[in-house]
Order: sequence, then C-alpha cells, then structure tokens
Amino acid sequence: MSLDGANVVTLCPCNSGKDYGACCGPYHNGEVAPTPEALMRSRYSAFALENAEYLLATWHKDYRPQTLEFAADTRWTGLDILGAGSDGDTGRVHFIATFNEAGEWLLLEEKSRFERLDGRWYYLAGETDFRSPDVGRNDPCLCGSGKKWKKCCG
Repeated sequence: MSLDGANVVTLCPCNSGKDYGACCGPYHNGEVAPTPEALMRSRYSAFALENAEYLLATWHKDYRPQTLEFAADTRWTGLDILGAGSDGDTGRVHFIATFNEAGEWLLLEEKSRFERLDGRWYYLAGETDFRSPDVGRNDPCLCGSGKKWKKCCG
C-alpha cells in the first residue's frame, strides 16, 4: 500500500501490479470482463477479498454451487497466469495460485474453462492440482513481503 496524496492506493490482489480500482475493482462493480484472463484475475481477487456474490455471478449456471463459504484460515497471496486464450465463445486460462491454509503453504494449479454467453464470460470448471511449493531459502517469500523465504515465513 502506498499513499497517493490523500488517497490510499491498494495494489490489486491478482498480482497485475495495478491499483485495484484500475484492475479488478471495476469488474467487481459490474463492468464486464473482456477476456477469460480478465475474468480469472477478477475471480482470484474475489476469492482473496471473499466476494462470494461476484464469484457466484460469474460462475456458469450449469456448474455454479448454491452457496459459497470461505475458510477462515485461508489467505490467498499470489497468482501467476501461465497461459490464456479464447477461440470464439470458449476460453481457457492456466494459472497457479499461492495460498496459506492453517499455516501451510500450498499451490493450486488449474487449467480453467470459460464460455461466453450474451457477451459475458463465465467460469465453467477446471482441472486442478494442489501441491506444496518447492521454495529455496533465498527465494522470495510466498507471503508477498518482498523478503527472502528464510528471513520471513520459512
């Protein structure tokens, strides 16, 4: 977080490096995400911010759960997009999300599928893999502090 005059500028949780208000914020406030990648980033940010309403609204009705609850001990700390694209009204995003759950660091790798209906992209489902990260002592800490792993959470 940094100060911009009298306003507080907060970086977007999706790791774009942009201010939330210029990145995922507009989508959370009703603007239509133009690409599967933009929708995936905004959904990741919605998970990080515990915005269940947005997540349910952007989930395809054939795959959407009735309700969505967040684990109190889960904190999302990073998103890396490995690949994304679309062909007509179908899209895909391959990503790795970093999170801490009850003190344990984990990675979620997913190959997500999307569909565009009436000009809006919706998340369908994905092939997921959960695993522990392979972090070296001198690697950046997974918490996003900017410190080395060994000096922070390692």
